[in-house]
Amino acid sequence: MKRVALLLIAAALGLQPALADGLTPKAKRELAARNGPAFNDPEYNPATTSRMFRVSNWPSSLPPGQVASRIKDLAQLQSSRDNQLVGYGLVIGLAGSGDSLRNSPFTEQSIRAMLENLGIATEGGSARAKNVAAVIVTANMPPYVQSGSRIDVSVSSMGDATSLAGGTLVMTPLKAADGEIYAVGQGHVIVSGFTAKGQAEQLTQGVPTAGRVPNGAIVERAVPAEFEDQAVLTLQLRNPDFSTAVRIADAINDYTAQRFGGRVAAERDSRTVQIKRPKGVSAARFYAEIENLVVESDTPARVVIDERTGTIVIGNEVKTSRVAISHGTLTVRITEAPRIVQPEPFSRGETAVEPFTAIDASQPNARVAVLDGPDLETLVSGLNRLGVKPDGIIAILQGIKSAGALQADLVLQ
Repeated sequence: MKRVALLLIAAALGLQPALADGLTPKAKRELAARNGPAFNDPEYNPATTSRMFRVSNWPSSLPPGQVASRIKDLAQLQSSRDNQLVGYGLVIGLAGSGDSLRNSPFTEQSIRAMLENLGIATEGGSARAKNVAAVIVTANMPPYVQSGSRIDVSVSSMGDATSLAGGTLVMTPLKAADGEIYAVGQGHVIVSGFTAKGQAEQLTQGVPTAGRVPNGAIVERAVPAEFEDQAVLTLQLRNPDFSTAVRIADAINDYTAQRFGGRVAAERDSRTVQIKRPKGVSAARFYAEIENLVVESDTPARVVIDERTGTIVIGNEVKTSRVAISHGTLTVRITEAPRIVQPEPFSRGETAVEPFTAIDASQPNARVAVLDGPDLETLVSGLNRLGVKPDGIIAILQGIKSAGALQADLVLQ
């Protein structure tokens, strides 16, 4: 009995590697030999990938600002891209808010052409309809979509129509850049904005001259795709970064070394990671296995400024050296107060209006403040203590960058 028990224990220990990932070491070596040569990276270090697969319910151990994301959220396949479609059509059924045919002659020409295609003669007639609008129809055709699928379309007015609310898009062919028709759009237009008009006042909220037709286009022709025949898959990072690209390649190699017995991924630049598909597995199944691997993403230090709206976005990695800042705002106030000048009594003068302008310039006393930003929270607190408006913060950040104390990219939009 003892000998039988020892044999059972030895068999269990021998099968332990197979139970871990379904392959014994011998099977892994045979599978690696069948798959052919993989990408050999002399700088590859398995120790750098061990931290990328820790999944637990405990609080995150990542540094503040770093996020563990799936590969599918960080990158996309090069072959998985949308195709843009565009077309010209008519929206009918508007409640008097369509194009005025005098200012939009192409609308009348389109109405005539549509009626002639339907077998209705329009020679010698003159249309005066106000319930039709000429529109441009756009759509994005997702990858791998097949004939018969439905996609959303966007509708935008071309003429002087005031609203597309309540309208219906008439059958409109949608073409791609090659001039071929890939979809046909038709349906009721949904508009989020509105216009209310009276004799003395008009109220407009949103954009009533643009709308959407959910599932309003039927795909008539599929874009040829060769995803299944690809031996090498190319991942493109949505936010290019060398560190993230290397981590994605290491994570995939660590997984495929255990699953298929070899490393198959290699980073090419800050945006591209190439993956050699192992033999004996479909491209769709292989990508489904690796797209859920978790990788620590990295982001560059960047400050984005939109001077038109006064929007400022500061990244987590932005830091500033210790600087002294003095910011004062110059305010110029111009007041126009016309005066009524009356003539002398019993004179032949006339009442006149005399212009009067008052100009006042004020500049509050500005103190010198010390700003130090070793982390994002300290930097934001220091900017708030200055008590300046967004335009002042923009000027301060530009000055800090010019002084060489801002360790980040400054992007102006």
